[in-house]
Amino acid sequence: MEQKIDVAVIGECLIELSANGSLADTSTLNKYFGGDTVTTSVTIARLGGGVTYLTKVGNDGFKEFILTALQKEKVDTSLITFNDEQNGMYIVSHTLDKKEVLYYKRKTAATKLSIEDFSLDVVKDLKMIYSTGVVQSISASSRELVRESFKLAKENDVLTAYDPNYSSCFMNSADTKEFLEEIVEYTDIIFMSLKNDITNLYDLNSVDKIMHYFWDKGVKIVVIKSHIDNGYYTGYSGDISFTEFYNSQRAIDVTASGDVFNGGFIYAYINGYAPADAAKFASVVSGLQTQNYGAIQAIPYKETVMENL
Repeated sequence: MEQKIDVAVIGECLIELSANGSLADTSTLNKYFGGDTVTTSVTIARLGGGVTYLTKVGNDGFKEFILTALQKEKVDTSLITFNDEQNGMYIVSHTLDKKEVLYYKRKTAATKLSIEDFSLDVVKDLKMIYSTGVVQSISASSRELVRESFKLAKENDVLTAYDPNYSSCFMNSADTKEFLEEIVEYTDIIFMSLKNDITNLYDLNSVDKIMHYFWDKGVKIVVIKSHIDNGYYTGYSGDISFTEFYNSQRAIDVTASGDVFNGGFIYAYINGYAPADAAKFASVVSGLQTQNYGAIQAIPYKETVMENL
């Protein structure tokens, strides 16, 4: 019996090449796959959730690797289509002193994503659609896809969740704010980093002001990730709760931990957790992931999460 698909994630799958030393000194790069929305999708799948990934993959030498990698993670690939553009890539290295990341994301397969890749048939049986500002940033047609898919979901009583996921490496802050503002009226859950998103996109200086700003826009649940306070603020129905980062003193690699948190929260929420409890669950998922190296490799499975709740 095939697993029911509850969540559709719109995004771009990137090839990851990683080094265990500096890029200047390394002679070996390890191949994997990644990207913000891919990380969230794999998190949902490892927790036992039914998730499908909507993207375009290029017909280059990495095509079969990407499909096989997603399928091994039990992420549904039936909505993936193909074209003759190249697949995006990033190269990452870790040393004791620093982390280096180089992105190669121009004219990639996913830039051809468009509203033609989405339809009512896709959305009608879902519980939630998720995407990010990163996806909106890669092309005008992908931006339209996120906006129109969220609008269609809202019109059909399907939940939507969104993270601006601002990165100065390849995004413009003014554009990223514009992306968010054009879909906020169709958004039920928003995840934001105090350090990366709030600081760069909004002139709001308190958690309370941030919460009320988005509540007034119609967002039901607002989650703020605060490295200043070492935890997550969750706002819902006028109340704000706080959840500490899980075992943060044991963290050795926080790469994509926010994307993992989002996956944990989405999984918990669509499975009946109240927002504050979903944040506690997601904090454990994300905290466990930071205790090992590798954004996707370190994502825990449900059994491990339940043992640590």
